[in-house]
Amino acid sequence: MKTMKITYFVLFSLFLMIGCTNNPDNANQSSVTEKLEKVDNQLRHVVLFKFKESSSEMDIQKVEASFNALKQTITEIKDFEWGTNNSPEKLNKGFTHCYFLTFDSEKDRDAYLVHPDHKAFGDVIGPHLEDVLVVDYWAK
Repeated sequence: MKTMKITYFVLFSLFLMIGCTNNPDNANQSSVTEKLEKVDNQLRHVVLFKFKESSSEMDIQKVEASFNALKQTITEIKDFEWGTNNSPEKLNKGFTHCYFLTFDSEKDRDAYLVHPDHKAFGDVIGPHLEDVLVVDYWAK
């Protein structure tokens, strides 16, 4: 119990010191509150892909490269990340690829959806797509 109190005290002290430190290199950075408010104003677009069993590794790599290229050509995409499933839970229901895009507004997201490069990507993935799942939400 005494060790736990000491640990809490040390952690509290560290957070207090970090919060009170005035770092001139960070003078132009937003405050923590401003950063949190910015996150609240970001629209997330999550896309999960399940590929057909007939799709080769080379087909899937072509799809990956094509989707990844969208961040270079569609300016409305504010942030972009992706990865392949590695969960040990085995609950992915065959969805292997996750793409996580961030937009500043629904207008930007909607412009992305109808963008010619996004439409062209649909032609690339179409023959290989078994299923897709999309979820959009405002970050909180």
